[in-house]
Amino acid sequence: MISAEQNDLITRVGRGAPAGALLRQYWQPVALVDELEGKRPVKPVRLFGDDFVLFRDEQGRYGLLDRDCPHRGADLAFGRLEHGGLRCPFHGWLFDVSGQCLETPAEPAESKLCQRVRQTAYPVVERSGMLFAFVGKGEPPAFPHFDCFVAPNEYTFAFKGKLECNWLQALEVGIDPAHASYLHRFFEDESTDASYGKQFRGASADSNMPITQVLREYDRPEIKVDRTDFGMQLIALRKLSEAQTHVRVTNLVFPQAFVIPMSSEMTISQWHVPIDDTSCYWYAIFTSFGAPVNKQQMRDQRLELYELPDYTPRLNKSNNNGFNDDEQLDSTYTGMVHDINVHDQWAVESQGRIQNRTREHLGTTYKGIIAYRKLLVEAIEQNQAGQKALMMLDETTAQSMMGPPSIDGIGPAATWDDYWKSCDVKRRAESEWAAGPASATK
Repeated sequence: MISAEQNDLITRVGRGAPAGALLRQYWQPVALVDELEGKRPVKPVRLFGDDFVLFRDEQGRYGLLDRDCPHRGADLAFGRLEHGGLRCPFHGWLFDVSGQCLETPAEPAESKLCQRVRQTAYPVVERSGMLFAFVGKGEPPAFPHFDCFVAPNEYTFAFKGKLECNWLQALEVGIDPAHASYLHRFFEDESTDASYGKQFRGASADSNMPITQVLREYDRPEIKVDRTDFGMQLIALRKLSEAQTHVRVTNLVFPQAFVIPMSSEMTISQWHVPIDDTSCYWYAIFTSFGAPVNKQQMRDQRLELYELPDYTPRLNKSNNNGFNDDEQLDSTYTGMVHDINVHDQWAVESQGRIQNRTREHLGTTYKGIIAYRKLLVEAIEQNQAGQKALMMLDETTAQSMMGPPSIDGIGPAATWDDYWKSCDVKRRAESEWAAGPASATK
């Protein structure tokens, strides 16, 4: 258990909150590139409880501005895209992506007012189908050369989904390897031939055994946690026999992302981004080491469960997350359809908008969550002291940080540690784009 004060420290993200001040010092996903592909590429964004407007100008440049016009406070999310910037409809003031006021047309022709007016602007960069913004102080950190950022566009697919809960409880489910044997338990195994784009529905590497069977039949994993230069590495071991062990390697990339195996050829890099204290988005980049990603199939699969324009789940509290009594008896452990995103959503949202951690009791399998909370508090204290925290990278360090490898496979019990690393080496050697073994192993 932790105290209410400790819980507030690690969950609250509004202005003045220590965790929010820390997270602002990192690049944060704010939209999918697809969301600005329409005829009017302007989108309101809420991040850390603050309101912004994101847009793409006529030259293809991305900009993120505070949402209230610095003239009279009108809503720039309703602005007009024209003449090199975003124009407020109230009085026609025009702002470019840097926040510079270009025109104040209601003023006298000789007025120099626009030269003295700036709207607060924030840098935006595109990476693998996602737009990242930096809303902190000083210079933003460099991007590590992780697989999800360096893979060619055709080998990545980006998506997102909304959750009505605090960002931290959404993140923590991803560093809890034990939950998969229960929350994601299926009583029957589908053909792995139809598993494309479906997490936990394929086969582990070097095996014909479906992952669902492994999780169902071997539900007491041994969990190892190692601190790394990017955060933490979690390894879940499920001993199948004296000769074989199932190895699943998950990586926590500080401050709020993780990299997990999707299949033997694909990984998922996922961020949990606070909208405010009580809601968040998950953003994910799916990265293929094998064939190029079938983006349309991946998108179609996910839009069966998410509704545009806000990527809200179709199954939610209002319809009991699709719960069905009969399905719980003979199909899935939860009784909530066959998609693990629905299971995770139910689990984290049912804890409340902000989980009351003063009432929780953590067992030995939650060592990853415990270790992460310690990392988070340490980084909060460093940031408050004006020091650089974990993953506030310079470009030289960022260039040397590759990977991190994330594997789900079945190998020799006696040499499981060598086995999963060799899987990563083999996958990269056979890939059209991945270069050499990942350096971010420990």
